[in-house]
Amino acid sequence: MSMPNTTALPAQMRFIDHGKGGAPDVLVVNQGPLPVPGADEVLIRVAYAGVNRPDVLQRSGNYPPPPGSSPLLGLEVSGEVVAVGAGVTQWKAGDKVCALTNGGGYAEFVAVPAGQVLPVPAGLSMLQAAALPETYFTVWANVFERGRLAAGETLLIHGGSSGIGTTAIQMAKAWGATVYVTVGNDDKARACVQDLGADHAINYRTHDFVAEISRLTGGKGVNEILDMVGGDYIARNLKCLALEGRLVQIAFLQPSKVDVDWMPLMLKRLTFTGSTLRARPAADKARLAGELLAKIWPHLAAGRMLPVINKVFDLAAAAEAHRTMESSEHIGKLMLKVAGD
Repeated sequence: MSMPNTTALPAQMRFIDHGKGGAPDVLVVNQGPLPVPGADEVLIRVAYAGVNRPDVLQRSGNYPPPPGSSPLLGLEVSGEVVAVGAGVTQWKAGDKVCALTNGGGYAEFVAVPAGQVLPVPAGLSMLQAAALPETYFTVWANVFERGRLAAGETLLIHGGSSGIGTTAIQMAKAWGATVYVTVGNDDKARACVQDLGADHAINYRTHDFVAEISRLTGGKGVNEILDMVGGDYIARNLKCLALEGRLVQIAFLQPSKVDVDWMPLMLKRLTFTGSTLRARPAADKARLAGELLAKIWPHLAAGRMLPVINKVFDLAAAAEAHRTMESSEHIGKLMLKVAGD
């Protein structure tokens, strides 16, 4: 392990401890030793960390980290490389980076596999950079790789005002797709359409999205759906899909066990797929990072498809950030300030 900045590193760091799990109030600041980067890892001094739904699920006891991962919350960060492990040649101390972590982002320092680290895009702040990894990795892997979205196709995004949704809208529009979203209120609808470029937003509290999609597409349905809801949305999604349509599942805010009539799967030759990101092998995440660097980072540097940041909380206010996440009242990303820019 190489630690050129050893003299600048403290013996202890602050981190958010969620104890045995529970309500947001279990989140407290604690202190402990810095992680030590292993082979092919880098140690990052964290500037900002993103707050994501998987963090909320892990805190509540419903999403245990994969074996070998940090038990701490936090799946994305920005910051400065302060040390590198054996075998790391692409990064050095002083590099400004963002990273998809395997946990541990709610802390002053985090060790991350080198292949999951990306440079801060030109022109973006550390705050913006920390809002990229979790949602951009997820959207690229699911909407574009698994879902095969192509120019000229139609995409329905559930939760259009979420961090995933706001990212997916911009990426899909940049690819030349027509984008429909579902949202929970009219303010979110306006933000998705007027600010982010979605073609139409459906308030699911006042309109049946199945009927609206049929109306908007002339009865043809959409080519692809990105869903994080599950439950009764699954059967309704099947009704919304066009021939050869693809349903991509990335989470279940409602139950994952439901009764579904699968006949449309055969009659319309549909594909139902899904994935999780955290449990993927390091080599797969490194491959996704390379795809993002080549195909998405130039758009970010040009000022396109930028992350939408709703609110920044101090690290010690992680509980408040989680309560905000659970309220679903926000539009875009919630962030934690650890050290700042």
